[in-house]
Amino acid sequence: MAAEPVVRNRIDRRRERTRNALLGAARKFLSEGRSAVSIQEITDAADVGFGSFYNHFESKDQLFDEAVRSVLTVYSEMRDGIVELYDDPAEVFAVSFRMTGRLQRQIPEMVRVLLHSGMSILLREEGLVPRARRDIIAAQEAGRFEPMDPDMAIMAAGGSLLGLLQLLDARPDADADALTDDMTFRVLRMFGMNKRTALKLTTAPLPPQPQL
Repeated sequence: MAAEPVVRNRIDRRRERTRNALLGAARKFLSEGRSAVSIQEITDAADVGFGSFYNHFESKDQLFDEAVRSVLTVYSEMRDGIVELYDDPAEVFAVSFRMTGRLQRQIPEMVRVLLHSGMSILLREEGLVPRARRDIIAAQEAGRFEPMDPDMAIMAAGGSLLGLLQLLDARPDADADALTDDMTFRVLRMFGMNKRTALKLTTAPLPPQPQL
């Protein structure tokens, strides 16, 4: 028997708008490095009533955690749509890295949310980390990367990526494409790929960046 379609009434839509407004305000504060704001400041920025907050979140920490998760969800959906075109796990990793660096120019506020999360973003089990770990392990098993503890590899690649994104944020006039491809090349070399192959992967044409 087919499931009954979900009917969203006016109350559901209003609740969704309120929740999204709170998440949007939280993302903005996080992108500015302002995590010490009060719930009143958050509801004012979201233009919703103070009492509405607790209809959606138990605490400010939960809201901020959901705000980070929402950014990772957007990233994951964009990334997955692009890399489905590739079979080689090393190429999937390279394309993901190159795409992510370029996103700093496309969605700087969302990238700043990740930057202000610091290295702890590499310990989360959603978004970038599980995908990168899967790609790295597959590339190792295929002989494309040298053996390395996957968690160590994540920290090495993730630290390089966060450093790149921080550099691009600090240098708005820098050539993001060139710096991203250079960093990707160096990470591939760190994982044991020879120079010629790494250069090939970091100079190959990329699919169009997703439109937001």
